[in-house]
Amino acid sequence: MKKGIILLISIFTLNTISAQTVVDSKFGNGLFNVIAADSSWSMKFGARFQTLFIGGFDNNEKDGIKNANSNFLIRRSRLKFGGFIYTPKLKYKLEFGLSNKDISGISAETKSTPRIILDAVLKWNFYKNFTIWAGQTKLPGNRERVISSGNLQFVDRSLVNSRYNIDRDIGVQLRHHLKVGNKFVIREAIAFSQGEGRNITVGNLGGYDWTARVEFLPFGKFAKKGDYVGSDRNREKSPKLAIGVTYDMHDRAVRENGNTKTFMTNDIGYFQTDINTLFADLMFKYKGFSVMAEYADKTADDIFAKNSDSTLTGDNVTVGTGFNFQAGYLFKNNVELAGRYTAIDPAKELKKEVINQYTLGVSKYLVGHKLKVQGDLSYTTEDGQDDNIMYRLQFDLHF
Repeated sequence: MKKGIILLISIFTLNTISAQTVVDSKFGNGLFNVIAADSSWSMKFGARFQTLFIGGFDNNEKDGIKNANSNFLIRRSRLKFGGFIYTPKLKYKLEFGLSNKDISGISAETKSTPRIILDAVLKWNFYKNFTIWAGQTKLPGNRERVISSGNLQFVDRSLVNSRYNIDRDIGVQLRHHLKVGNKFVIREAIAFSQGEGRNITVGNLGGYDWTARVEFLPFGKFAKKGDYVGSDRNREKSPKLAIGVTYDMHDRAVRENGNTKTFMTNDIGYFQTDINTLFADLMFKYKGFSVMAEYADKTADDIFAKNSDSTLTGDNVTVGTGFNFQAGYLFKNNVELAGRYTAIDPAKELKKEVINQYTLGVSKYLVGHKLKVQGDLSYTTEDGQDDNIMYRLQFDLHF
């Protein structure tokens, strides 16, 4: 797979150098957009990367500043392909991640190979407003996770997402939408997936994952799908609101977060437990002002992984609740100021304290989310632990 991607990049590069082709495509809308002469297929190819500087330190009244650190890295580096096959009603999406962060998590369950594939999914609009998805892609989970990492209001997603999200998986999804009256829109999605996350090669290890989501847009659709874009880049001319609820039931999960994190192995193979996750979220936008809020609640039948003799293995399910609230205002010069408050409340059985994080962010959108500079400063507190200060600066380029 990796050799194939490198070969594909080489072909595009050589073609560009030798022919100096003028591409009929606007910046940010894909490097190449090809449609067959008989309109039987199309392909749009895009690329993006994020260059991140991150630093931080711990602080307490007794010892002062300690554990200072800093790091430069390519946070994300990705190739994206999309289009239709045979009919515009049959679409596809491919996305490959090439940075260390993108392919991290190599394990025996992935045959110790790089996890390059992020998305590989077909989308068939087979009847009126019904569309079926098949392949590997994001589950219809919390709004912040479904928003592309290239369209975020801050440098990265909140702690609620990193602790409780249900991420990508392999399976099928059925999606539908309807309009009630002149504006009110309702969307529904149901997903059935393998349950072990992306790029798993060893087959089903536990049970399966079932996900259901419903969304309500009482004032109609957002401009340019803005309900899944951070910041009010389109400066909505009238108030727009989206409210979503997701319930995920993961039967006999074998990973600490259901679809992600460590596989819970024991003396006879894998420890299994049912995990249930509830998300509730909203997005509001109006004339440059935006608000996004999310609540997450993850529970498990058995939190602590055990061996056959009931001794603990040391692994546990990431259970608890979380709340995230963020708001921002985009000025006419395309500079945005935003604030975020995040609270993580682990289940009492884990004997961990509540985490509170306060973040102040500033963004300069040069060409929307396609070319931007973002920075943020976060202050994190947890009883019994040192306070932490984190500062980040990121450049984002998206063809």
